[in-house]
Amino acid sequence: MERLMTWAEAAPDLIATAAGRVPADLVIRRGTWVNVHSRECLPDHDIAIRHGRIACVVPDASAQIGPDTEIIEAHGRYMIPGLCDGHMHIESGMLTPAEFARAVIPHGTTTMFTDPHEIANVLGLAGVRMMHDEAALQPINIFTQMPSCAPSAPGLETTGFEVTPEDVAEAMSWPGIIGLGEMMNFPGVANADPKMLAEIAATQAAGKTVGGHYASPDLGPNFAAYVAGGPADDHEGTTEADAITRVRQGMRAMLRFGSAWYDVEPQITAITEKGLDPRNFILCTDDCHSGTLVNDGHMNRVVRHAIECGCDPLVALQMATVNTATHFGLERELGSLTPGRRADVILTSDLKALPIEQVIARGKTVSINAKVVVDCPHYDWPDTARQTVHLGHHLSAKDFEIAAPEGANAVRANVIGVIENQAPTKALQVELPVQDGLVEGEGDTCQIALVERHRATGGVTNAFVSGFGYEGRMAMASTVAHDSHHMIVVGTDRDQMALAANQLAKIGGGMCLYKDDELLAQVELPIAGLMSDQPATEVAAKADALIEAMRACGCTLNNANMQHSLLALVVIPELRLSDLGLVDVRTFDFIPVFEPMT
Repeated sequence: MERLMTWAEAAPDLIATAAGRVPADLVIRRGTWVNVHSRECLPDHDIAIRHGRIACVVPDASAQIGPDTEIIEAHGRYMIPGLCDGHMHIESGMLTPAEFARAVIPHGTTTMFTDPHEIANVLGLAGVRMMHDEAALQPINIFTQMPSCAPSAPGLETTGFEVTPEDVAEAMSWPGIIGLGEMMNFPGVANADPKMLAEIAATQAAGKTVGGHYASPDLGPNFAAYVAGGPADDHEGTTEADAITRVRQGMRAMLRFGSAWYDVEPQITAITEKGLDPRNFILCTDDCHSGTLVNDGHMNRVVRHAIECGCDPLVALQMATVNTATHFGLERELGSLTPGRRADVILTSDLKALPIEQVIARGKTVSINAKVVVDCPHYDWPDTARQTVHLGHHLSAKDFEIAAPEGANAVRANVIGVIENQAPTKALQVELPVQDGLVEGEGDTCQIALVERHRATGGVTNAFVSGFGYEGRMAMASTVAHDSHHMIVVGTDRDQMALAANQLAKIGGGMCLYKDDELLAQVELPIAGLMSDQPATEVAAKADALIEAMRACGCTLNNANMQHSLLALVVIPELRLSDLGLVDVRTFDFIPVFEPMT
């Protein structure tokens, strides 16, 4: 891939082209210029591009056209900046950076700010470097945030690797590192934990942005302490009050609309009804699985959704372009169709429906009518990244037994309650029966197990979960288990749970579902147990088959596989399961699986 010139390298030719002294490489003619700085639509404008950057936007670029200048006729269509995703995890798409780029280019995404903390938990700094290096090969802009929290909650989980302040300081020197990834250890920041503050200080010393993650409804002193600790944005808001409070305190409110997170609608009223300044609001996806990317879109989907929620189309575009670029200190580099910026342009005939008809990135056409016309190069992933599932021994049904207190005929269990389309869970208490000394699931409550897979300890931590609606003899297992990425197994039958867990060890990671001793569906994710280097269409087809298998077992939740993957996320309330036990995230402490019967 041809290297993009820096502005300093390109400036003499950009000036000469703008002045009409040197022809442009490309001119987009007779379009409607969507200016996200002034929030205007200006018809009959041309964009002249040189060295992958915009030289000028003028009513007539005839003076910039030479015999070798490429011409694209806009025919009056809207010319809008390429879309930016302000916060997301490539691994959530179950794709490598190359295949994720190939999947989102047709949807008009030309810039992503990615936090690879999933792979950091499995492979440490080396894994982050692999993601960074493949991202650098792509024809679009993929900036990497150095993960801040591995483990996300020290003392409550065991990860494959631990991120240190020294790791953060080293990564800040890498060319594609844009800042610090989401600071999930919000209690640590609020209590001035030296390690967290050292990571933030290293980032700020490098002049880069600190990402936030405040997953608590408490907007009192703890939130004030967290903001004082340095995080500059937050995507965990779910209410209008969350969004308002964040921007009032000088943070950027990132409103997410991913595969399973529907947090734009309840927060965008801060703009549409309360009239807050939209410059401090950013749209993002956080997590999008491959099926969403293939079937529904990416940032174009988020922008359309914001418009459907009552947002002015131009404001929605600002929230997915210039606002995002400004937040990361890149306003002079991208996010708008103005001189000097990277020539990332979308041609569309409708600002509300937002059909993505042509995508230009760095001055080159990368997609026409949803077809990618450039290569997305792959990194050569080593064996260390492909052999990451280590169980220690072949699992059996006995590993998933939950013994009842001696003499008990029934127990009162603390149960994780899944909430559809939201990251938080509910802390439930459910009375469960005892049979032959073992506690059994009943009704909508089934078993969940966290299987250690990084150090081959053979450890299995068992508890209960409710909300999936599973019926019959079944189990689903996944090595996508945010954020520690051990293995989560959910099932109604211990034999099926063992089958599913052993199958993932055999294939090197992924997701699978067994019913009545039969493998119904499987998604192979051999890279860190998180990603496939196959095309998104193939991964999406397997993921769709998995969801159908879940439905065949009684589960009707939207994007239930993503709900499954978050059950070990010990930084989001209320209850989660780690390799060390059942965690009450409201208090950041372990609680017993069973409470005294009353």
